[in-house]
Amino acid sequence: MDLLKLTAVELAKKIKAKEVTVMEATQAVLDQIDKVESQINSYVTVDREGALAKAKEVQKLIDDGTLTGPLAGVPVAIKDNMCTEGILTTCSSKILENFYPTYSAEAVCNLEKAGAVIIGKTNMDEFAMGSTTETSAYGITRNPWNTEHVPGGSSGGSCTAVAANECFFALGSDTGGSIRQPSSFCGVTGIKPTYGTISRYGLIAYGSSLDQIGPVAKDVTDCATILEVVSSYDKKDSTSVQREEYNFTEALVDDVKGMKIGIPKDYFGEGLDCEVKEAVLNAAKELEKKGAIIEEFELGLVDYAIPAYYVIAAAEASSNLARFDGVKYGYRSEDFDGLHSMYKTTRSQGFGAEVKRRIMLGSFVLSSGYYDAYYLKALKTKALIKQEFDKAFAKYDVILGPAAPTTAPKIGESLSDPIKMYLGDIYTISVNLAGLPGISVPCGVDSKGLPIGLQLIGDCFKEKNIIRAAYAYEKTREYVGPYDK
Repeated sequence: MDLLKLTAVELAKKIKAKEVTVMEATQAVLDQIDKVESQINSYVTVDREGALAKAKEVQKLIDDGTLTGPLAGVPVAIKDNMCTEGILTTCSSKILENFYPTYSAEAVCNLEKAGAVIIGKTNMDEFAMGSTTETSAYGITRNPWNTEHVPGGSSGGSCTAVAANECFFALGSDTGGSIRQPSSFCGVTGIKPTYGTISRYGLIAYGSSLDQIGPVAKDVTDCATILEVVSSYDKKDSTSVQREEYNFTEALVDDVKGMKIGIPKDYFGEGLDCEVKEAVLNAAKELEKKGAIIEEFELGLVDYAIPAYYVIAAAEASSNLARFDGVKYGYRSEDFDGLHSMYKTTRSQGFGAEVKRRIMLGSFVLSSGYYDAYYLKALKTKALIKQEFDKAFAKYDVILGPAAPTTAPKIGESLSDPIKMYLGDIYTISVNLAGLPGISVPCGVDSKGLPIGLQLIGDCFKEKNIIRAAYAYEKTREYVGPYDK
């Protein structure tokens, strides 16, 4: 039995049936990390001793019947912007190179209660600012399908770790597509739930009104199961929403008969790679064969999503990152003369170029005289984008489109042109601006052998619609990983 080819849910069943132990599963993942990590750099931190100790502890709790859930004993990786008690948490930035949190994020606590075994912390774009996982202070992450290409970002480490069998599933965070776009590039499945579904407590903030934690896994069943486990109302997070029910796995049915799926014409125009377009439209045809009703429609304000997003995200980032000043925790420059000098030199040396760019942009749009012209206008645009989606969901159950305009670019291509990198988020950021749920599912490979992702978008709190559509589509094809080629 090749343990690493199992999904998270399949592994948990085998552990429960005593066909494999938690220690064996954990060791298999650690061995795989030893084998491939030097080529792809998915992790910032691997907690070997902690993971093996936890595996023994969890095994006892499974054996005595205390842990019976669908993820008990399954090794998981956590994106490095979620606090993990006693485990280094850096946001892939020099400024947090020595930060060991005294508490864990609520989503991480929910996983630990369910018996998941934390393997380590995954690499990411610094403070989640980037779309390629090239802005990390700990080196770039490479796409396991082709190591000359990026894995996407900012959750590139989490998506790469899942694709390369270095964990059975992972948590990522999505501010403007940071789960869905790298999932597309790495040929895995990732969900960004409705804003407020998973607690942001312990998630180190980038854009507070946009950030949302979500799962990355090999298939839709895993993602729905993980989402059910990590979602909860949390009094510690003022943006947490108390939902009536969290039983997302109920939507795992191969039935889309009568489901209305809208395809925005605006998503299939200039800038979309022809191979991506073909693969996504072929996926729509598969759903149509299963009884879904497919229609094209106009989704307005698409052109305004990117400028609105980058104004709002940068403004919130400049405010959130003010706390990293060398006083309370994290890196402090040794070369300063007085308090103001310490602030300036610490932040100059601690932050990378992309983070500095966004802090400066955010400070500018919030400054006196520009607040109304930029930030306030961006907030009004955000409200109008939500209205356009409301109109669409009055007609359709699900919106279908690409997760990204191209497959994974080569390393260095996007970073040399930040505007080009920002434009790569065109299909994902509107979902964050409107607080909607979205899922990326593999739907083929291009002529270079790189994965293509299909994105399905639902109305607020209607994750079940996108899970059902994604599950039905997934049943038309086999999962293929980079090492199955």
